[in-house]
Amino acid sequence: MPCSLEHELRLSGSGYSIIAGIDEAGRGPLAGSVFASAVVLPRGFIPQGINDSKKLTPRVRERLHQQLTSEPDVLWAVAKKSAAEIDRLNILRATHAAMRAAWEILDPRPDHVLIDGLPVPQFPCPQTALVGGDAISLSIAAASIIAKVERDREMEKMDRLYPEYGFAKHKGYPTAEHFAKLRLHGPCPIHRRSFAPVAQAELF
Repeated sequence: MPCSLEHELRLSGSGYSIIAGIDEAGRGPLAGSVFASAVVLPRGFIPQGINDSKKLTPRVRERLHQQLTSEPDVLWAVAKKSAAEIDRLNILRATHAAMRAAWEILDPRPDHVLIDGLPVPQFPCPQTALVGGDAISLSIAAASIIAKVERDREMEKMDRLYPEYGFAKHKGYPTAEHFAKLRLHGPCPIHRRSFAPVAQAELF
């Protein structure tokens, strides 16, 4: 199924008036925050090339992020949970908390959300969970782009604070380079100590 507004239009036909797509970025990395974005696309506004952020180049993601966030009629929000919060809650609960927080920021708040992946417990409004949703729902795809770009920008800032880890290059993901730097330097303040590779690195 191509990326479209099929699910959004179906929900609109069922009586929902504000439908947001929600997605996250940063569940897998060993360092940094997990980000979530919520996006409501206005009728008739579909930036060319919008798709699952993982299928796009960094340059295209930046272009689409600029288009989405500068269009006055696009309703969007970003929320994040830090590495410390991830360690306290666990990554799944922290991701869900960021998703709920992104919804709460929106004004007006959506009355239905399309969420990439599995259902989010205790979500404050009706939800439809779509596995692989960022590849089939344009609203979720837009959220995936905004969340990914916002997280990448934060990791580039973290690279300037902790240049020895190469965060600007691997963004905290468990690459061979990141593992090598982690073994050499040990964890820094933005590493997720509840993740096994980071906890093991602290033993050296």
